[in-house]
Amino acid sequence: MTPSAPDEPGTGADRPISRKNLLRAAVAAGAAVPLLATGTVALARETGSRGRPLAPTPYCDDGDDPTPDQMEGPYFKPDSPPRTDLVTPGTPGTPLTVSGYVFGRDCVPLSGVLLDFWQADHAGAYDMAGYTFRGHQFTGATGAFTLRTIVPGLYPGRTRHIHVKAQAPGEPVLTTQLYFPGEPRNSTDALFDPALLMNVRAAGGGRQGTFDFVLDVEGGPTDPPTDPPTDPPSGSWAPGHPYAAGDRVTYGGAGYRCLQAHTSMTGWEPPGVPALWRRA
Repeated sequence: MTPSAPDEPGTGADRPISRKNLLRAAVAAGAAVPLLATGTVALARETGSRGRPLAPTPYCDDGDDPTPDQMEGPYFKPDSPPRTDLVTPGTPGTPLTVSGYVFGRDCVPLSGVLLDFWQADHAGAYDMAGYTFRGHQFTGATGAFTLRTIVPGLYPGRTRHIHVKAQAPGEPVLTTQLYFPGEPRNSTDALFDPALLMNVRAAGGGRQGTFDFVLDVEGGPTDPPTDPPTDPPSGSWAPGHPYAAGDRVTYGGAGYRCLQAHTSMTGWEPPGVPALWRRA
């Protein structure tokens, strides 16, 4: 199944910006990042529509093990609030909107994917006391996401980047980073990967970036059952229930604490979703 390219989120099919495909830039294998005739990096949806298999977004050594600290970085915090807009009135910095889609390997858009973003402020500092420039969201029915933020500042040793954790229901967490083209420090940052470059263009007084994630998932997530219960029976986990960060449930005889506010669905049972639940 190869869907036609969906419209960019919230703007319609005539949106002039495009985004980079996240085919793995297999540097060791000498593979080149695919380019379009325009010279921009190819979109995942465009590559998929030509019948080529999609490689997943480069992993930061995830798999079944926790992401190593050097890839996740020291500034991740669980329990981020649900928000698609990280900017508050008076926030200094260059406005930035990042949008795109999350696909499976067969180019099927994935709905209900958890995307947790965090980044530095305009001065290169991370808020470790609160949740400034931190927030999570879920992809919609078309697999689309949109994030409103600012261009992150620089700090010693790193180029500009945005952190993100992506997790399809019941699947492993992908922890990665998004980068900006044309940054001088891209060539000196040991973690920089050209496969994670966004397409970025100027837009008024700010910038617009686009990026499509390709997760190592076949097809879309399982649909939730019809008429799910609205309350968990006797404190047990149940689908269709709105959980808040800090809520505690039992599942399979074990206790779990909720890390991210969400509405549960089949496939997101606590043992298989470490981004949402931690064993108590």
